[in-house]
Amino acid sequence: MGDLVQFATAAAVVCTAVVGGVFFALSSFVMPALARLEPAAGIVAMQSINVRAVRPAFMLALFGTAAVATVVGIARFGDPLIVAAAAVYLVGVIGVTIVAHVPRNDALAAVDPRSAAAAETWRRYLTGWCRWNHMRWIGAVVSSSLFLAAILR
Repeated sequence: MGDLVQFATAAAVVCTAVVGGVFFALSSFVMPALARLEPAAGIVAMQSINVRAVRPAFMLALFGTAAVATVVGIARFGDPLIVAAAAVYLVGVIGVTIVAHVPRNDALAAVDPRSAAAAETWRRYLTGWCRWNHMRWIGAVVSSSLFLAAILR
């Protein structure tokens, strides 16, 4: 059982880092690129991204990592680094996704990019979405670092 838990902990390092990399890419160049577009084009592009994101590969990465983090957190409950790593991922990535991103993405899906209010809606969307996405990539990287620190200790 020890080897399996150690393997799962190593997998948690990799998985949380991968998810952090995806969210870092969104924060560092995808969203800034979309922000440079005309609001209607940015809205259409983000609506498309949001549809394409809800696919098995990304959902497995996002929520499969949550499952791995949870299992490792339970299996190594006495280890404060592991428990912190799992908690940071579950709250800072999954919690933020559910509370801050899903509602914003659902609201953007209903926006007509040609409407009079679209430009203001897009500006507000970008500001809030990006702020919370920074929290997601930082949360995933912190989680990965904590899992790694537990392994190296």
